[in-house]
Amino acid sequence: MPNLISNYLGVHAQAMPLREQRMKLIASNLGNADTPGYQAKDLDFDAALRHAQGGNGNGGLATTAEQHYQIGGDGLNPFQILRPGNQPSLDGNTVDPDIERAAYGRAALEYRASLSFVESKVRTLLTAITGQ
Repeated sequence: MPNLISNYLGVHAQAMPLREQRMKLIASNLGNADTPGYQAKDLDFDAALRHAQGGNGNGGLATTAEQHYQIGGDGLNPFQILRPGNQPSLDGNTVDPDIERAAYGRAALEYRASLSFVESKVRTLLTAITGQ
């Protein structure tokens, strides 16, 4: 039965928890904007979504240059990446609050879009069940 529901909801069933995780990482970055040595983190969303859908998530990023994101920032989440700073900081912190706020706003918008899609599908399902 869960497979039928997942198929009915489409990619959004797997995307919503990943979008939530990404928002938590960005919020953590904002909370640590003044922490010396803190490295900004993000989620390789495409690779994580491919993995959640049963594909191989390793084909996301090939780091061939110093400016590329590093995969597996803390070893706990293989899809977590460390974002390099745009401007060097004397204390080693790579968080840019303006970039983080913009990223959080976009992530919240994407989460809300997925949530709206799932709500619409559930409403359609309830209409089919109740006949109203």
